[in-house]
Amino acid sequence: MKLIVGLGNPGPKYAANRHNVGFMAVERIAADHGFAPWRSRFQGEASEGRLGEERITLLKPGTFMNLSGQAVGEAMRYLKLAPEDVIVLHDELDLAPGKVRVKTGGGHAGHNGLRSIHQHIGEACRRLRIGIGHPGHKDRVTGHVLSDFAKAEEAGLDNLLRGISDGAAALAAGDDTAFLNAVAARVSPPRNSGTRPGKPAPGGDKAAAPPASEPAETPEPSSFADRLRALGDRFR
Repeated sequence: MKLIVGLGNPGPKYAANRHNVGFMAVERIAADHGFAPWRSRFQGEASEGRLGEERITLLKPGTFMNLSGQAVGEAMRYLKLAPEDVIVLHDELDLAPGKVRVKTGGGHAGHNGLRSIHQHIGEACRRLRIGIGHPGHKDRVTGHVLSDFAKAEEAGLDNLLRGISDGAAALAAGDDTAFLNAVAARVSPPRNSGTRPGKPAPGGDKAAAPPASEPAETPEPSSFADRLRALGDRFR
């Protein structure tokens, strides 16, 4: 059993904020992998299902971000899990948008959700850091994380969330390389593959054959005689 926690703030006011990308990621996983409907549990909302061989509980804390550890601690104790069985998905200022990194332990770097989780369960959990970029100055950080993703970022965000969902079973199993490859296939698909992001080319890992060159166009006959000759050639 694994507990996968998406961090965010509850309520429609915050739903599209950069700070809520953890919520967005677990919602995508639940939708794509046939999880049970979300229901009120553990001071938040939870959904149960499977990722590969792993039984999974997804959690969106219903407390505000700076109290996230309350919900995570309650869920962990009820499910009889160790901190090593918890995976926290959260926004990361120090990564560019579209970038993700998997990490075990480490400091909270000022992230209020992580700070609260560390207070309640310690630092031994695994983390998926989801890049939202830095606004450039510390005085602009609060406004940046609590603002919605820009319209121009929506397509990239959708690919990123789909990639996280594609690799969720690998993430739960601890296969970080396979997980990161799944994300990369969505975010940075091979050029000229002839496939949509996240879809392997036919034939497995074989390189796709280059497209056949198009036949040269037949020039239009330039005179009436030429047109008659071309018409005669057609019926030979």
